[in-house]
Formats: sequence, C-alpha cells, structure tokens
Amino acid sequence: MIPATVISEDSVVKAVSWLCVGKCCGSTKVLFYRWLVAVFDFIDHKEKINLLYGFFFASLQDDGLCPYVCHFLYLLTKKENVKPFRVRKLLDLQAKMGRQPHLQALLLLYKFFVPTLISISLPKKKIYFKNSENLWKTALIAVRQRNQRPSPEPLKLMLGPAIVRPGKRKWKAHSLIPVLNSSSHSKEYGKKGMNVSDYLSSNRSFPVEKLRSFPQLLQNIHCLELPSQMGAVLNNSLLLHYINCVKDDSILLRLYHWLSQILQDECIWYKVNNYEQRKEFTNFLDTLIRAQCFLQEGFCSCETFLYKSLPLWDGFCCRSQFLQLVSWVPFSSFSEMKPVIFDHLAQLFFTSTVYFKCSVLESLKELLQNWLLWLSMDIDKKTVPDSSLETTFGGFMNSLSQLIHYVGWLSTNAMRLESNSTLLLHFVLDFYEKVCDIYINYNLPLVVVFPPGIFYLALLSLDSSILNQLCYIMHRYRKNLTAAKKHELILKTKSEFIFNNKTYEEYNHYLTAMVGCLWTSNPFQKGSYIDSKVFTKIGVENHKNSLNLVQHPALLSYSVSFLLQKFPEERTVDVSSIQGKKWSWYLDYLFSEGLQGLKLFIRSSIHHSSVSSSKSINPMINMK
Repeated sequence: MIPATVISEDSVVKAVSWLCVGKCCGSTKVLFYRWLVAVFDFIDHKEKINLLYGFFFASLQDDGLCPYVCHFLYLLTKKENVKPFRVRKLLDLQAKMGRQPHLQALLLLYKFFVPTLISISLPKKKIYFKNSENLWKTALIAVRQRNQRPSPEPLKLMLGPAIVRPGKRKWKAHSLIPVLNSSSHSKEYGKKGMNVSDYLSSNRSFPVEKLRSFPQLLQNIHCLELPSQMGAVLNNSLLLHYINCVKDDSILLRLYHWLSQILQDECIWYKVNNYEQRKEFTNFLDTLIRAQCFLQEGFCSCETFLYKSLPLWDGFCCRSQFLQLVSWVPFSSFSEMKPVIFDHLAQLFFTSTVYFKCSVLESLKELLQNWLLWLSMDIDKKTVPDSSLETTFGGFMNSLSQLIHYVGWLSTNAMRLESNSTLLLHFVLDFYEKVCDIYINYNLPLVVVFPPGIFYLALLSLDSSILNQLCYIMHRYRKNLTAAKKHELILKTKSEFIFNNKTYEEYNHYLTAMVGCLWTSNPFQKGSYIDSKVFTKIGVENHKNSLNLVQHPALLSYSVSFLLQKFPEERTVDVSSIQGKKWSWYLDYLFSEGLQGLKLFIRSSIHHSSVSSSKSINPMINMK
C-alpha cells in the first residue's frame, strides 16, 4: 500500500469496488479513505476515479466516514461535479450535524466553483481538516529511501528534518521539489525506438518533459499533460504560465494540497538547527516566493503555514523569506488576520532591533501594494451595480483602512521605542507614500492620513530628506483629495465608504501646521496637537521666528550655505537677512539642491501674489 513511485488508477478503482461487497467494517473504510488522502498526489490519473464521484458522495451519509470522505472529495472535486442536488444534500447534512469544518470546506469549494448555487454565507477558516497521516507519510518516505536506486533517481515529494540522517544522506537541491514527470510519459515514452512524433501519434497528451519554449506551450496548451506531482511546476516558468492562463481551479487545488503536505507536516523549519538543512529549506522558500511573484498571487497553503509557525518563530531564522511570505498573504478580513498574524508579528516587532522593524514595515508596504492591486483589478470587473457587491466592497475598504491604521499604530510606538530613529522614519514615510496615492493610482475611494505622532516627528525632523519626503506626501494627499472632491461634485453623490469631512479636516490641520512652520512663521496655533508652551519649557522662547524655510532645523544648513555661496563678501552670516529678493533666490537655491518634494508642496499648496515678501503668502485650505 506504500508506493515507491506512483499508484495505478486502476488499482484504486478495483479497491473501491471491494467497498461495495458489504464485507468491509467501518474502521477499514476509514483507513481506506485516509490512505486515499495521504497518497492522492501519487495516483497517476484521476479520470476514472472522478467517474465514481457519485459513489464517494453517497458515503457522506455515514457519520463515521463523513470527515474523511469530505477531505477526499475536496481534493477530487472539479467544477462539473458541482450539482444542485449535491448542494442541497450538503446543506441537509449541515443542518443535521451542525457547522462541521469538513462540511463547510466542501460547501465553500462548491461555492467557489458555482457561486450562484449557494447563497448562505460561509465563514473562512484557516484549517478545515486534521492531518492525521503523519506516521503514514514517514513510512512513505522510509520505503522510498529503502527502494532508492542510483539511476534513475526516484521522485521525492517530502523530506522533513526529523528523518534526515546527518552524515549518511544530505539534502539535495531537488529533494523538496519533485522533478518533472508525467505519468503516461514515464510509462510509454522512452521505449526503445519511440520518438516524440511516435509518442504524440499514439497519445493526445503532450509530455511536460518535452516542453522547451513558450511557442511550444501555446501550440500544445490544449493537450498538455501536467506532472503527476504538482510541486514540480514551481521550478518551471512555462508551467506557471500555463497555470496562470488556464482557468482550471482543480490545478491550483492540487498544488495547494501538495504545498500543505510539505509546509505543514514535513518542514518543521523552526526546529531546524543543521546548516545544510536550513539552507535547503531557505532555497525552497525562495522558490515559493518567486512562484508567487510570477503569478502575482499568494498561495493559501503559505498563508496557513504562517498561521501555524508564526507563534513559534524567533524572528531570526529565514527572516527575509518569512517576511516576504507575509507580504503575499491573500486578501481577507483584517479582523480575522489580526489575531493569527499581526498580533504575533507585533510582539516580535516591539522587542527586536530597529533593522527588524524596518524590514517588517517594508513587508507590510508590499502587502498593502499586493492587496491594492488585487482590489483595483477586481473593481474593473464589477461593471454591474449590485447591492451585495457594494456590501462586500465596503468590507474590503474597511479591511484596507484597518491595515493602514494598524501600521500607523505600530509606527508611532516604534518611533518612541527607537528614540525617533531617522532610519525608521524613512521606512514609515515610504509606507505612507503608497497610502497617499491610493485614490489616483488604484481608483479606490480610500484616503487615510498619517497619525499625529508621525506627522509632527517628520515636520520637526533635523533631516532635510525627511522633511522633503513629508512635503511630497502632503502634495500627493492634496492631489488625491482634490480629485475625490471633484469626482463627488460631478456625480453629486457622497462616497459611502471612507471619504468624510473628518478626512479633509485632518489634512487641513496638517496643512496649516506645515505652512506655519515653513512659510508664515506662525506654527502650532490654537487647537494644535503641540502646545506652544512646550517650546518655552525647552528653552525656545521665540519659536515663531525659529520655524520657517530659513531657520527650520532641517534647512538651516541650506540657508547658511546659500549666503556663503551667493554673498561671500558679507562678513557675518545672518540668516534673518534672507528677505525680499533674497527669499526668492533662496527658494530657487533650495529647489536646485534636489528638494523636489518641497518644491511641489509650495507650488501646489501655497498661493501668493508676490515672491518678494513672505507676508503676502497665505495657505490655500479650501478642501471642505
């Protein structure tokens, strides 16, 4: 019962026939279905087995068999297997047994294939089936190792660190990912004297072993025979193209099942203490990440792996790979993901170095970008207004907003812990560079401004690049809010999702503070988050004259350099002399020094009649 290579489909059909003679006890049937689940990816073909779908489905009536039959059907189901009478039967079973995870998994799969047949809402869980075949899989590996021959090398599907024998057998580059091998090709092709044309004349399928180029893929895409073990596609860009083009969900289900076995059962990587093993598993994760980047889609199996392993992660082992997996987590409800991903990540975030914090923020920025791309593409497909779609879309926007607010909370507390680190603040502002352009770049009705703890740190920073980045972000916020307001006026409707007066009020408040600090020397008026008495306590009594484009701490070196270069004949350097025409020349000097964000902010957010005097400058805050 333990295969050395693959299992013949006919032998499975013959074994199923013995279930019908009435001589098998319940425990034997349970063992048989558990065996089918464990060796599913080793079965050479599944067409004849799928013809017995009705027989397997009828076995759901047995309470003892139901969980195992559901698991097997979950792997076997194709779109054509989903019928209205089967949906009704599953709903009846759920009403009888309650909301069992295995029944919900099968119903969710049916709804995925044919959404119109199931109108009830089904909660998405992270784990539906219990993995109780670990000992069997260990036996599978042991037998295949015992039967191993030097040439040809047998297929290897799973190899966990617990069963590796150091000194006798080392991991190889392809030990986790199987080699390309289509089952019918391995049986027929390769016979003495048989070439590719002879093989294709006797068999309509095209073996993946002979796939060499993209034109060849296009010519044979209708008859391509996928490998017997789906994990082999991860190392083949042509097969990844095929998965991306052919809308066959059963292919992804097979791949996810294979990944689940590797990631959840065999690769307990947080226990890996051998350098070679860790290196091989790191390479495997890199392959997974490259495949997800290629497909521009996160794998559900990787998401489940994160849920299980994140509580045990030390934040050091495979750090780069782990954080990249986080950035490819498929979009789902933030409230569901927070306790299983973000709360555990926050514990490591607050107790690790500033470099780890920067890496986490970069990963969350990439996660936000992937979610935005997915949602923007999804919106383009929703051409027909529908109330259920609006409800779902509102939930999507709320999840995005919650993620952004969560990163704002992380960032604010991290800046306190790291004593206002300039490096960390750069990564925080990089995140908000993505946030400020959501409406224009992704056509999504969402604008979330940064929290005060981030804004004021950036505004009063001693680093000119931080101030310049803040100016650019404020400029882009203005562009997005103006475009949103214009869109509302054209449609004469108010967005029911995120846009409201509070968003505009927050932006106007920040805009007033920036203009006061950079132009009018009138910062932190009444109602500001920073009380002017704070400056008196720290010894800056005349703070109104200490904050403008000339005397701002981040720009003071520029004003001194400007005077030394443009007016070398002056004996003393008096930055307060930069007024009138000097003010205009000083602006041009700042812009020539590469402060493009400052340039865009001043030109877009400040209207003035003359550049010769700062007194005639007034901020334009007409957003409400």
